Amino acid sequence: MNARQRVLVVVTLIFILVLISALLLIYSKHQSRKLFVEVQQLRYQIDALNTEWGQLQLEQSAWSDHGRIEKIARTRLSMVTPDADEVIFVQP
Repeated sequence: MNARQRVLVVVTLIFILVLISALLLIYSKHQSRKLFVEVQQLRYQIDALNTEWGQLQLEQSAWSDHGRIEKIARTRLSMVTPDADEVIFVQP
């Protein structure tokens, strides 16, 4: 193998390594962009879930309002507040 053939082999190897490096860079950039899109989607989902959570807390607050519960107890269950002489205190 003469000097010219060795130079050709070295140049070919360097070319192949540069080509592989470029392909790996392209793959890495693609993965990075793909993961960035996924992170953005997850952040959007987090915002949507936080909004829904706030709405559910407001709804729970409205449904468990003392005035509403007392009204339902009086109308649907015919419950009344006992008179003072009907109340019995039990001490432990």
